[in-house]
Amino acid sequence: MSQRKMRLGAFIMATGHHIAAWRHPGSQPDSGVNIDHYIHVAQTAERGKFDQVFVADSPGVAYRGGDNEAFSRQGRVSYFEPVTLWAALSVVTKHIGFVATASTTYEDPFLLARKFASLDHISKGRAAWNVVTTGAENVYGNFGLEAHPDPELRYEKAHEFLDVVKGLWDSFEDDAFSRDPESGVYFDPEKLHALNHHGKHLKVSGPLNLERSPQGQPVIVQAGSSEPGRELAAATAEAIFTAWTSLEEAQAFYSDVKGRLAKYGRRADQLLILPGISPVIGRTQEEAEAKWAELQKLIHPSVGLDTIARFWPGEDLTKWDLDAPPPYYPTPPAGKNSRHHVVIELARRERFTVRQLYEYLAGARGHWVVVGTPQKIADEMQKWFENGAADGFNVMPPVLPESLEEFVDLVIPELQKRGLFRTEYEGTTLRENLGLDKPQNRFSIKAAKAA
Repeated sequence: MSQRKMRLGAFIMATGHHIAAWRHPGSQPDSGVNIDHYIHVAQTAERGKFDQVFVADSPGVAYRGGDNEAFSRQGRVSYFEPVTLWAALSVVTKHIGFVATASTTYEDPFLLARKFASLDHISKGRAAWNVVTTGAENVYGNFGLEAHPDPELRYEKAHEFLDVVKGLWDSFEDDAFSRDPESGVYFDPEKLHALNHHGKHLKVSGPLNLERSPQGQPVIVQAGSSEPGRELAAATAEAIFTAWTSLEEAQAFYSDVKGRLAKYGRRADQLLILPGISPVIGRTQEEAEAKWAELQKLIHPSVGLDTIARFWPGEDLTKWDLDAPPPYYPTPPAGKNSRHHVVIELARRERFTVRQLYEYLAGARGHWVVVGTPQKIADEMQKWFENGAADGFNVMPPVLPESLEEFVDLVIPELQKRGLFRTEYEGTTLRENLGLDKPQNRFSIKAAKAA
């Protein structure tokens, strides 16, 4: 029996995940709109045999207003739309998968289904959709709405939205197209199906004007760790990105989500749990710590305080002593996602000062930061992987492209040496490389049962 292997995704945040990465000499400041940068990053990840590359996305500028000092120092205000980007990168790569974020709150299900199916065809079976409901509360005006929908409504709609999109992806059965020049028959109309969905939130007739894609359906990814997010993932997702800072928290989440699958008729191996890890790599521990200190020095205090302001809404943090603990710890507001809980618990547990807290969050927004040698980083990943906390990881390079190159050149060989990670790709599609089943067409299943 072959040894279970880690699944690895490269989470690409333009210049890198550290809030001040764009100022670092190992980054490219204009990378958000630099296609050559993304080509290099995608090809580097493929050289490292990563399963996939992933970009987060928001349908608007992340600006809370009021503090132009901090806002002017942000390096994340201009970046490509992800499906367009991945379509371009698919023609300069052969194996790596592409995970694009798209919102069930602010997108149209027919158009979304069509563009992701198109990406799966263009990439020859390497597309994935990161399903989000959009937590940002300042983008509703971009879509003609009067307010941002509350979380309960967003998640309720998301379940219906996903079912509609999956139904549209099944519009044509797999063998609908004969394309026989001799007979003159192009396809079988009996194998084309209109969805005719009439639900609480959506009304979509279909069918999709695109045949079923190489994977049957793009891989479904989800990134929420709140209670409704866990339930949505258990019901629909095939991979889930999550953020934890301790083995115990990660184990509890892993057990909880995997434990929900049976009620949806799913097996534990049909959902991969991939916590985020942001590795700061040095050939020695001292070198790694020096790299981390160098990055931290690039954080302007206004940017640091802005990073934690969302956890203390309405508070004037500029009056706080940066080198003392926060004056108090708030109760996370009802309806907020679990990241609030993770951050507040982290601050309590580590007894961070205000500066230490924003420096930690500046690294990867509350994800797990590991500073050390390739061996130390591999040790920590192996511990989580072998002790019921992860099926793999979403690797979050603090600086791009430098940190990803270091991970590929130094950490990947260490994981391969331990037999934890592949040395060659196993298949041609993202599903095959992730070890996920190809979904059967719902209309084919129905026809077979009726026969």
